[in-house]
Amino acid sequence: MTPLDLVRLTPLMDRTSGRPDVTIGLIDGPVVMNHPELASQHVREIPRNTNGACTQANSTACLHGTFVAGILSARRGSVAPAICPDCTLLVRPIFAETEMTNGKMPRVTPEELAQAILDCLDAGARMLNVSTALAQPSLKSEHALEEALDQAARRGVIVIAAAGNQGTMGSTAITRHPWVIPVVAYDLWSKPMNHSNLGNSIGRRGLGAPGDRITSLGAEAKTLTMGGTSAAAPFVTDAIALLWSEFPNTTVTQVKFAATQTYASRRTTVVPPLLDAWAAYQTMRR
Repeated sequence: MTPLDLVRLTPLMDRTSGRPDVTIGLIDGPVVMNHPELASQHVREIPRNTNGACTQANSTACLHGTFVAGILSARRGSVAPAICPDCTLLVRPIFAETEMTNGKMPRVTPEELAQAILDCLDAGARMLNVSTALAQPSLKSEHALEEALDQAARRGVIVIAAAGNQGTMGSTAITRHPWVIPVVAYDLWSKPMNHSNLGNSIGRRGLGAPGDRITSLGAEAKTLTMGGTSAAAPFVTDAIALLWSEFPNTTVTQVKFAATQTYASRRTTVVPPLLDAWAAYQTMRR
């Protein structure tokens, strides 16, 4: 069982490699833009305080951003999942490039994440892929993030966010927002991984996706194998991107509901169901 087969993405990928007008905002670390296996003609930077391209190839931020970009937008036939290479990827770095020490991703403040979301909205993103932990949360700072997520909802921009890898029960200002699709990591035996965060809002509105030993792009033309909810989130993001590519005239509500199947029944579990991309496609056809 491959990660793509686990969520039945393969038949959908056989139908389409995406469309340039389907734009994904990647809120993450910077990306190795000249990686030979990245579909770089469809990757653009949204520079702000940091550069979209890596300056320290082995920094935690660069490795993480490039890894996620490979899942989203590597060339078909590469070692990465390479789900939607013909979609446009808008890189909005949010992590500073620091040397890797303990392997953990840097944290960002709610205000920093809110600004990154607004920058992606202004750049024309139709979806956002977010993988970050929040630092220094407060009612005031979380209000700024809530306002940015409300703005995404008003503009019809879908937000897909990693649920987190602390193995805790509960929610954050990101995962509890009603417009966000939180993503939990599943192993190749269709079981949620122990370190994935769970909770009522995650179970009600979220999805599970492959997050066990995923191989994608690394620095210096190398590959990288990682796991966790950061690896799982882009599978959901690109499944929606492929659906929108196949059905360009559909509404944001239709494509979001088809992907999450939230209309099928009221969920009461803290564990979200596994993404089924092919079932979502069949729903869209009907």
